[in-house]
Amino acid sequence: GFPTGNKWGFIPKTPGAKYVAVNADESEPGTFKDRELMEVEPHRVIEGVALCCFAISAETAFIYIRGEYIEAANRLEAAIADAEAAGLLGRGCVGTQVNVRILVFRGAGAYICGEETALLESLEGRRPMPRSRPPFPAVEGLYRRPTVINNVETLANVPSIVANGKDWYLAIGNPPRNTGPKIFCLSGRVNRPGNYELPLGAVTVRELIDDYGDGVIDGKAVKGVLTAGVSAPILSADKLDTKLDYDSIQAAGSMLGSASLIVLDEDTCIVRAAALMEEFFRHESCGKCTPCREGTSWLFKVLTRIEAGRGVPGDLDLLLSLSGEISGKVLCALGDFATSPVTATVKQFREEYERHINDGRCPYPAW
Repeated sequence: GFPTGNKWGFIPKTPGAKYVAVNADESEPGTFKDRELMEVEPHRVIEGVALCCFAISAETAFIYIRGEYIEAANRLEAAIADAEAAGLLGRGCVGTQVNVRILVFRGAGAYICGEETALLESLEGRRPMPRSRPPFPAVEGLYRRPTVINNVETLANVPSIVANGKDWYLAIGNPPRNTGPKIFCLSGRVNRPGNYELPLGAVTVRELIDDYGDGVIDGKAVKGVLTAGVSAPILSADKLDTKLDYDSIQAAGSMLGSASLIVLDEDTCIVRAAALMEEFFRHESCGKCTPCREGTSWLFKVLTRIEAGRGVPGDLDLLLSLSGEISGKVLCALGDFATSPVTATVKQFREEYERHINDGRCPYPAW
């Protein structure tokens, strides 16, 4: 991940309004850690937000929360009210000259709002679409003022770091580059899905599935694992002994990202899974960039055609060609992520795609 201290350090030291925006939209499939943090530890979250405000001299913070997270939003608002009543937030926090106001902003469920500049557009009352950069939010963000944007998990870690010191934090995990704890969301075909907080690099993908997730349902074999929701290339079964940290997962050909692991078992139809993921990206495309708006629809059409047994030999090259016309040619990373389910599965499971095309049917039972 990108060092939080560096991000805060980009904020200009000049006088004037500055803002903190918390990305609590959490719309990535398979990701549910922020909801639990906000429901179980709302005071810790707002303490981290307040510390961030103090660090960059911001007086106002917005927690942009996914609209479906009604209970989490209610608990955050209650925690903010508690802190204000205790003099820990508001004007003159804890008897100082520091003023900090935290507001909860409820979104409307659009995946694109997880992209930081689209989130800012939504906060300002406009349709959420990515902005061109530069300028970056640290220079010109919310209301064209310097803005720090962090996710919930990052800010929830801040109070412990302030209380225990950086050396304590750096001793956790896999130094020197992969330090600190990480919450791993485990779901899919496992017996015990849930959130598991572990030091970075402390366990492998296999150990997380077997030791914490209690193995695959019905004892079946793992076919592949999505390590960052649907946004990262699938990790094949021969890489299950990869350590769960940023560098190790990247070296294995994927990315850790939100650390949301979705386990696919041996009976999973890869073509059907890719089509479902692409349907999500097609539906959630904001439509601003033509390659993403049109390309995701075509990827979905070709994938569903193959899965239905109507594929033709040239479809696999067509999928890779279409993906190449999207990736790197859009304003935000979400458009790039939309090609991952296609390119990774075609390259790693090409024989399965070809079997669909050659046999004219899906060889796997319906879900």
